Amino acid sequence: MSIVATPHATQAGYRASESTLTNAIDQWIYVFMAALFIAITLTGFVPDSLGKIAAIEAGARPPFPLVLHVHSVLMGLFLILLLAQATLAATGRLRYHQRLGVAAVVLAPAIVVAGFILVPTMHHQMWDGMQAAPAEAQAGIQALISFFNDIMLIQIRVGIVFPLLILIALMVRKSDSGLHKRMMFLASAPALPAAFDRVTWLPHTLPDSPLSPDLYILLAVAPMFIWDLVRMRSVHRAYRIWLAFMVPSSIVIHSLWGSDWWQATAPRLVGL
Repeated sequence: MSIVATPHATQAGYRASESTLTNAIDQWIYVFMAALFIAITLTGFVPDSLGKIAAIEAGARPPFPLVLHVHSVLMGLFLILLLAQATLAATGRLRYHQRLGVAAVVLAPAIVVAGFILVPTMHHQMWDGMQAAPAEAQAGIQALISFFNDIMLIQIRVGIVFPLLILIALMVRKSDSGLHKRMMFLASAPALPAAFDRVTWLPHTLPDSPLSPDLYILLAVAPMFIWDLVRMRSVHRAYRIWLAFMVPSSIVIHSLWGSDWWQATAPRLVGL
């Protein structure tokens, strides 16, 4: 006896298959996002760090300050925490997810503090290098310092937006898990230009314009946003909250980038 699939049976099978795929993406999209953030970070920082280590060993640049190592370790731990938390949630181990989440309460403030120490430290190191450099090299170092002054605008945004969005994420962790998990990733995304900018084979608008860092932030969160848009047919409020921080800060950054006022103000902010 042969069994012939009816149109209704075929349609039901298709819907079941589609539902299985949808559930799988729902379950693993945040694991993918965490892995993507880590991959972006490693792609940017590993080759760059190896090149700088070689320059240090050759005596071509000063050693990394201690606070840079501290900041790097803290950021690495935070990204690993994102991956671990997403994996625990995807595999249903919510009890461990909740327990491990306490680490974010410690890591996030530590990252901000280390960042605000790191920025003036690097500026002072570069300024000291310019004072000790031969006259023919000072113009190039001064141009680099001017670029660092502009980059400080992006760093200030991260230092403000990151802790505020993490705070929102932690405040709603029990009442709105959807907002919580999205906000953890949206809070981290503004820091990713530090890695993107080090990927030399990508197109960049730096140092002339901060456009490419903004575009790469959008690119990094695009998989999560597109899936939410396809899945819910609407924009989740997490993105509206995020844009309420990102759009005004981007306007400020683009307005001040390269301006005489900012070039005169930035050194004073770091004690130069």
